[in-house]
Order: sequence, then structure tokens, then C-alpha cells
Amino acid sequence: MESSSTNKIESTPTTSTLRAGSGYLHGIEPLNGNNFTTWLEQVKLTLGFMDLDYSLRHEAPSPLDTDFRVEQKKVHDQWERSNRMSLMVIKNSISPTIRGAIPNSENAKVYLDLFEEQFKGTSKTNACIVILKMLTTKYSGPGGVRDHIMMMNDMANQLKTLDMEISEEFLVHFIMTSLPSQFDIFKINYNTQKEKWKMSEMIAMCVQEEERLKHEKPNVAHITTSNPNKKKYSFKNKGQQGDKSKPNKFSTLGASTSTFKGTPKCRFCHKKGHIQSDCLKFKEWLAKKGIAFNLMIYESFNVNVPCNT
Repeated sequence: MESSSTNKIESTPTTSTLRAGSGYLHGIEPLNGNNFTTWLEQVKLTLGFMDLDYSLRHEAPSPLDTDFRVEQKKVHDQWERSNRMSLMVIKNSISPTIRGAIPNSENAKVYLDLFEEQFKGTSKTNACIVILKMLTTKYSGPGGVRDHIMMMNDMANQLKTLDMEISEEFLVHFIMTSLPSQFDIFKINYNTQKEKWKMSEMIAMCVQEEERLKHEKPNVAHITTSNPNKKKYSFKNKGQQGDKSKPNKFSTLGASTSTFKGTPKCRFCHKKGHIQSDCLKFKEWLAKKGIAFNLMIYESFNVNVPCNT
């Protein structure tokens, strides 16, 4: 009587499955030396979909003896068919130049391991490139913060395929550091919380914060996305005639003040004796709004603003 503990035989692929899976064969990007990670994923996906990856997941069975059982014969035949078909798929998705440089093997799993060993150095190089890109990528505005986070998350997934997995908690903190200064208050609030955000929560909160900044600080949003080399013209001087020479830095600063017989008057607090760029109340107002003072910001606020704003 046969033992009830006999391993369950996996079903063989049907004709319809093979016909549907054959379309995936054309989707495998041929291995050219620079795409090993992508190629390996596509090969394994195709073989798995076609139910031909049995030989990649199981060791080769022992040769059959004269008194083999029916179940042993089925396992042996299934592995042999899977191994033969897998080798055909693998070899036909490799350029002849690369295929000739790798030792041949009649075992599909061993054959793939030989390629992985050969391209291990290339994988390390790719990992260094991805890491460097992650370290230098900063959110600059165009595309939206959601696209920026998804791009950073994609780079983390690339490292995962190269056996350099990054934890979600670390990735959230890392992405926070890539956000510009406009998100400083948002980052401080996150750091003071005990709860740790998941990636989906971080995306939702960052998108919400970006929308809030666009509505509450339109000038800051404009500065972030505008071309700093673009010429700026003061509407105050539009239509005026006289000296059309380019004003220097001091004349630009003076444009925001009113003078009375040589005595400057601040256009922010309306007090005499100083100009707006030197006004402490003006700088305090900028700090309250979360805006760092510099010449570009100053020119953007070159308008009359009530001092109790």
C-alpha cells in the first residue's frame, strides 16, 4: 500500500495557459549586459505564469530505478519538462555574445546562478548609482510632492531588488529630509509626534500640506517655481519716464520706501527714519508667516502691507 505522505504532484500547464503565456515571451527584454535585474525578473515572471518554474523551485530528482513508483515517475517527468522548457526560454532571451561567454549547463537553476554570479559586479555598480541619486534628489516643486515621493519610493524598491532593502520607517524620514524649507514647520510637527507614519499616510499628509502652502503662501509658491533669472519689473515705475538706466541694488531697495526731504519712511510700519528692508516689524511679520528674509522675498513683498497683518 502506498504511503499517504507522498508529495502532492503539481499540475502540468494546460494548452491554454501555454498559449496565453507565450505572449509574455515577447515581453522579455533581451539580456544585453546592463539590464540583468530587469531581465531576471521578467524571466521568472514569465516562467511562473506559464507554470514552468518547477525546476527553479525544486532540486533535480534522483534518477529512477527499476522499481520506481508512479508518483516518482510523475515528479521526475514534471521536473524534466520544466527544466527543458525553462532553458529554452532563458537561452532565447540572451544575446548570442553574452550567451557564449557563460559556461553552459543543462540545469536551468544552475544556469541562472551562473549569470547572477557573472553580473553581480554590475548589480553593485547599479546600487551605487541609485544610492547616489537618492542622496542628491531634492523636491523642487514641478510635478507635485506626490510624484516626488513615488520616485523616491521607486528607487528604494530598486535597491530592494539588489539585496539592499530600506525599511519603511527610514525611508519616510529620508524623504522628509528631501523636502524644501517651505515644509520646515510640517517636518517639525512630524518629529514631535510619537506616531510613525506609513508611506501611504506620508503621501496623503504631504499632499495636504502642499495644498495648504499654495493657498496660504502664494508668494512663496511663486518663488519656488519661478525662474530666478527672469527679469522683474516694478509696476510702480510702469509708464514713468526719465532715467531708464538699470537701477542698482540700493535703488531697488529704495523703491519700497517714501522719502520726505531726505528722511526715509518705511512703507510697512509707516514710521520715518528707516526703510522697509531694515524694519524689524517687517522681518517679524515674515518670520510669523514662515518666510526667510532675502532680497527675492523682499522684492515680492514690495507693496504696502498693514503693520497689524
